Amino acid sequence: MTRDDLLNLFRRSGALLEGHFRLSSGLHSSGYLQCALVLQHPADAEALGRALAERTRGLGATVVLSPALGGIVIGQEVGRGLDVRAIFAERQEGTLMLRRGFALADTDRVLVVEDVVTTGGSTRETLQVARAAGAQVVGAAAMVNRNSGPRADLGVPFTALLDIALPTYEPTACPLCAQGVAVVKPGSRPVVA
Repeated sequence: MTRDDLLNLFRRSGALLEGHFRLSSGLHSSGYLQCALVLQHPADAEALGRALAERTRGLGATVVLSPALGGIVIGQEVGRGLDVRAIFAERQEGTLMLRRGFALADTDRVLVVEDVVTTGGSTRETLQVARAAGAQVVGAAAMVNRNSGPRADLGVPFTALLDIALPTYEPTACPLCAQGVAVVKPGSRPVVA
């Protein structure tokens, strides 16, 4: 998939949004990628997962671990593409952890898969879940790296299908707030305090 193919896919599905958004990191932005709108179409989800699987195959992952909620669908599709199991971590009382009987062992080679990476906070937290379980983390991957600056340093190899610079602002320096534009909190994660 080329960059133009990916952008067209996001636009066609209505997943590339413009407005005034409060991100999970607490930052504000004029753009948002609602990956669930792309992933609702099984053929597109499968194609994106296959593309990420091909980019990460050389890492030798034996399991894909994704954070709930946004990473579950793409993580499942990457797991399918790599022919490895795909599990997810979810929050319980604010802490990301393995639940539902999911487990990792010291013989597992974990690839963390996300839908979108902005600051890398959620990805780092998911990497820590794998490490705390004793597994070896071999890399991280995302459909989209939306960082407007340099890529987040995750301490492991990181790949994304699409790099797109969508500006982010501290709430106190947000030009959209200064213009009085109403802010919206999309997505499933609460804002980090």
